[in-house]
Amino acid sequence: MGKLFAVIKREYLERVRSRWFVFATIFGPLMMAVLIILPAYLASKSKASNDVGNIVVLDASGGGMGLRVARALGVFGRTPEVREVGPSELAQAESTVTRQVMDKTLEGYLVVDQLTMSGESARYAGRNASTIPDMSRLEEAVKSAVLGRRFEEAGLDASKVQALSTVNLRMEAERLTERGRGGGGKGNVAMAYGVALLLYMSIVLYGQSILMGVIEEKSQRVAEVVVASIPAEKLLAGKVIGVGAVGFTQQLVWIASAILLLKFQAPIMATFGLPPSPMQMPQLSVATAVAYFAYYILGFVFFTSLFGAVGSMVSSTQDAQQVSTPLTMLIVPSIVLLMPVLLSPNGGLARAVSIIPFTAPILMPVRMSITAVPWYEIALSIGLLVLSCAGAMWMAGRIYRVGVLMYGKKPTIAEVWRWVRVSQ
Repeated sequence: MGKLFAVIKREYLERVRSRWFVFATIFGPLMMAVLIILPAYLASKSKASNDVGNIVVLDASGGGMGLRVARALGVFGRTPEVREVGPSELAQAESTVTRQVMDKTLEGYLVVDQLTMSGESARYAGRNASTIPDMSRLEEAVKSAVLGRRFEEAGLDASKVQALSTVNLRMEAERLTERGRGGGGKGNVAMAYGVALLLYMSIVLYGQSILMGVIEEKSQRVAEVVVASIPAEKLLAGKVIGVGAVGFTQQLVWIASAILLLKFQAPIMATFGLPPSPMQMPQLSVATAVAYFAYYILGFVFFTSLFGAVGSMVSSTQDAQQVSTPLTMLIVPSIVLLMPVLLSPNGGLARAVSIIPFTAPILMPVRMSITAVPWYEIALSIGLLVLSCAGAMWMAGRIYRVGVLMYGKKPTIAEVWRWVRVSQ
């Protein structure tokens, strides 16, 4: 047991003290802060500018459509100038206004004609033609003018109809469980995404770390010395546990940072002159937190032990990329199926993939974040995952015992299977 602890301690301290670990641990909270602040900042900058009123409306409709559009734009701020022109004068008027735009006297010009009267089309040209918020505001103003004219032709009060038909409704959702209120729905969906990405990143990144570490030890002939003093199975177990502890330490820092950011996000946003984010802290029970921890440990052990076994089978990083691809492909479906599970967490597909050992470590915590999962499904999922971990560790230990001392060409599948069957 002392030798196993020595391996765990070495793997843990070697990685925790590295600059890469410190950088990644600090970079995670910084990225979370950016993800909270940046969307709000971009939303504040995505509003239409005042320049949308610094235009000329060329009215060739003959029915006063230009004045209607100008009034509609005036609701948002500055009312643009309207120039009524005949169809034969339109080309000359556009040429004149184009020179004003090129001289930066105007921002652009809008042409409304008979096609606009019928609600078919309108034309705009200007320096801000690629600015989506400005173009959306112009389109909204033209639509409002067309609808207003139609209402008046039908004998209706356009202002009353628009006031009655405009509803700025905000839907707020709160999750209810057997234990009562479970917090906002959006917060739980965000937490589900976060849990999935954290587990996926830990398994892939630290699985690759174990794989590359084994290859490095083989290439430097360190494995021969270490295996002489400690059984190969204990060496592999020590690597998995030590590296898993590193990943868990990093995730604890990230989770604590996320909690602090959500708790103090109002004063942080106020510092940048932004409104508070609607994202709220999701409520998480102790049992759910324990289940998350169990899935993290089991999923990590299941996959990283296989990565360690694969690393022992090859002697170069080029070969490692080839043989590790099938393992990585076993993890990818968890991310591919993330959206279907979020859309229908109680559907047949979600139930199946949250029980299958290859996808359960990521997708079952996602389901638990957004819906109440029956206890027997969780028990079945964890039970199958425990059996799979035991089988993976047993098989990986046998492959590792032989492979870590093998050099030269890559073994065939038949040779690897022989290692599993006859290794003692």
